[in-house]
Amino acid sequence: MRPTIPLLAPLLLLASAVPARGADPARPPIVVFLADDLGWAECSPYGGREIPTPNMGRVAADGMNFTHAFVASPSCAPSRAALLTGLDPMRNGAMLNHARPRAAVKTWPAYFHDLGYEVVSFGKTAHYAQVTGYGFDHTSHFKYHQDDCVEAAVDWLSSRKSDRPLCLLVGTNWSHVPWPQAEAHDGRTLPPNLVDTPATRRAWDRYAAAVANADRDLGMVYDAARKHLGPDALFVFSGDHGAQFPFGKWNGYDVGIRTPLIVAWPGRVAPGSRSDALVSWIDILPTCLQAAGGKPPEGMSGRSFLDVALGKRAEHRDAVYVTHSGDGEMNRYPLRAVRDRRWKYIRNLDPDAEHHTHIDRAKAGDGRAYWDSWVEAAKADPAAAEVVRRYHRRPAEELYDLEADPWELSNLAADPARADVLARLRADLDAWMKAQEDEGLATERALPRP
Repeated sequence: MRPTIPLLAPLLLLASAVPARGADPARPPIVVFLADDLGWAECSPYGGREIPTPNMGRVAADGMNFTHAFVASPSCAPSRAALLTGLDPMRNGAMLNHARPRAAVKTWPAYFHDLGYEVVSFGKTAHYAQVTGYGFDHTSHFKYHQDDCVEAAVDWLSSRKSDRPLCLLVGTNWSHVPWPQAEAHDGRTLPPNLVDTPATRRAWDRYAAAVANADRDLGMVYDAARKHLGPDALFVFSGDHGAQFPFGKWNGYDVGIRTPLIVAWPGRVAPGSRSDALVSWIDILPTCLQAAGGKPPEGMSGRSFLDVALGKRAEHRDAVYVTHSGDGEMNRYPLRAVRDRRWKYIRNLDPDAEHHTHIDRAKAGDGRAYWDSWVEAAKADPAAAEVVRRYHRRPAEELYDLEADPWELSNLAADPARADVLARLRADLDAWMKAQEDEGLATERALPRP
């Protein structure tokens, strides 16, 4: 039997983000820039030194760098639908990749229309052409790797004549595959969860070039926003999930769900500031609404972290929650996860199944060549064989101490010394799933295929 829809979700169609009492009646320009498949650890504001990202550093120097930001799902469509609705994937209806929110769910443009904004999208903000169903005043350049989207957004902004306040969303396709060609860079250090082969290094060099493209696009949009929208513009930069490497995208590990998040707002957000508050992508919509003088409706999953950005509070969430389903039968390995500041608990809903993605199942492409090199290396190298095994086979439960093991290489779920932590996080996830009316694998099997 298909699980029922949580009762709060339909109410959002009727809710309006009305101006908050006492708020400044002025509506600041709001610009949100989204990168695609961008690994958190590779970005210079988060300690990345292997790939130059000067524009990320520049935006971080102008605003607040959130060090513990997470997406709601490590897959494109569910992640973006959560952003654009302020609702967890189970509640908005977009759990599978390529799925879209239910028609009854209110989305980002409608909230800002209530406040008098013109709401515009360029590039990949929702999942490609799905953006045309969200109610934006203008959408453009949303096709797969339509990489002139940023230039189009900058040109549009430079010629805009409207006197309505603007909410502009721009999404670059970088660092999504296919990655550009790149020169070899022998000095780079690969992440410890990958198998170090020449083919992996070639792929990483190409990925690094894609990250550099995302950084370039960020700089173009940031400069245009400052030039054409003035010093009052609120600028938000983030990424939809981690990179398309094993254990990243389509996974519940931090390299899949942890994301860069920087908020710059001159005169309001302290330049060069940092926050380790736990925040989720579902929190970005209510945060921008509050900054625009609106009040997010009751029942929204997300909660505004504007007070954190303004330096009025230090903490936000006790934990963040993650779901992953798949692309129909591709990239399918359903999971639920909860992460607090130190611990991560992952529940794999179908542990008897093998884990596969486009990386190992595609006939060709950016992942196939290096994956084949891992399989070959595994024949003689026990360490490589263990990585390949770990990729394919996942236990029912995983528990990681993120302070001691940030790459989540040592599963502590069976450690008696951590039984109390496991029980606490297991109960926490159970309670969250119950509130979502999420029955786990039964819910997964009932999902309509997009």
